[in-house]
Amino acid sequence: MTDLFGNPDPGTAPTAGGSLGGARQGGQPLAVRLRPRSIDEIVGQQHLLGPGSPLRRLADGSQAMSVFLWGPPGVGKTTIASVVSHSTNRRFVEISAVTAGVKQVREELDTASRELARGRGTVLFIDEVHRFSKAQQDVLLPAVENRLVTLIAATTENPSFSVISPLLSRSLLLTLKPLTDDDIGTLVDRGLTDERGVRTASGEPFTLDPEARATIVRLAQGDARRSLTYLEEAAAGAEALGETRITPEIVAKAVDRATVRYDKDGDQHYDVISAFIKSVRGSDVDASLHYLARMLEAGEDPRFIARRLMILASEDIGMAAPSVLQTAVAAAQTVQLIGMPEAQLTLAHATIAAAVAPKSNAVTTAIAAARADVQAGKVGLVPAHLRDSHYAGAKTYGHGQGYVYPHDLDPGVARQQYLPDELEGTHYYQPTDHGNEAAIGSQLEAIRRLLGH
Repeated sequence: MTDLFGNPDPGTAPTAGGSLGGARQGGQPLAVRLRPRSIDEIVGQQHLLGPGSPLRRLADGSQAMSVFLWGPPGVGKTTIASVVSHSTNRRFVEISAVTAGVKQVREELDTASRELARGRGTVLFIDEVHRFSKAQQDVLLPAVENRLVTLIAATTENPSFSVISPLLSRSLLLTLKPLTDDDIGTLVDRGLTDERGVRTASGEPFTLDPEARATIVRLAQGDARRSLTYLEEAAAGAEALGETRITPEIVAKAVDRATVRYDKDGDQHYDVISAFIKSVRGSDVDASLHYLARMLEAGEDPRFIARRLMILASEDIGMAAPSVLQTAVAAAQTVQLIGMPEAQLTLAHATIAAAVAPKSNAVTTAIAAARADVQAGKVGLVPAHLRDSHYAGAKTYGHGQGYVYPHDLDPGVARQQYLPDELEGTHYYQPTDHGNEAAIGSQLEAIRRLLGH
């Protein structure tokens, strides 16, 4: 038996089913081969790596604690877990929230309890913890509270929304920052010079043109995994041409090859969700379903897709088809209740409804314009007749005096000033003639005439 990095260390390798477990197999990607072997090899996150910091204590194994690592893909969450697995003498168990159920979690905690009775602690790494249901998170609570395990939980979602409060309050939340261009450059250079880096089949090193290096750094956008994937693809492309020099042209072709992938670790997470949203916005139902299928096949969190559909329902459809928001909200609730694989039907239902609906961004532009005025200082005093008059002495200041109650009038619209003086006559909401907004436009015009606008 060996550990993650081939060193004799029986019993410390993570359980199968997660990204670290997979790292033990042959033919590992460059991003896996180059994972730091100690905390000092970690690139970036210097705000968390100072002397005596929680991460150093965690890696030293000097203190049992529970830690949530929150940050975008490719910034080192799994790397930190791998460093801990290499540096501590405790058992290391990895669970992927994509595939694990309550039964597996309970079994691992029972094993940890038995091992602790023998004097050996357990580090439990849960990848993508935001995908755990409330019931699965509840199972972890006693183990965390009683320090039965040292929990390291990685998530790309804000834990305040995706993790139950009792579990979060008993853990330390560490926010990982996107890597800087200098950080990415360091990793790219390491990929060329390190013994675990890219080499030709005969063992020769590659050289990287400065412009090619700058291209990889720029396209990586702070994602370490992405930068090393691009470098590895570029090196393979150069070797296929019989070259050891990686040029900008070779990098361009390598990026084209690398970006067709969408994997559950998040390399193409943002590109595909962007294409999905833009296809729905563009009313191309077939493209929308294609990108939905790609996300589902890649193991994307269905709750994330549902949230994006709810946002889109207001941002790009709005009052042109207000029922789409109801459909999206219902889909999100259904996804939460039934989970995958059945949730794919609900997401397809909501996607089709949103794609074929008439489109309008009038709601988006209306609130943006209103907020822009407020941010520019165009606020003014609330007209006296609209101010609260339900407290003693309000009438002394003229609050509420002259207010006309709309329900006392036949059309239900009272002609009186509502906006502050500085904004009187301003129109933020401008409905389109698409779908339901065509009727709203006529109705709004009549209302504004009654209001004297």
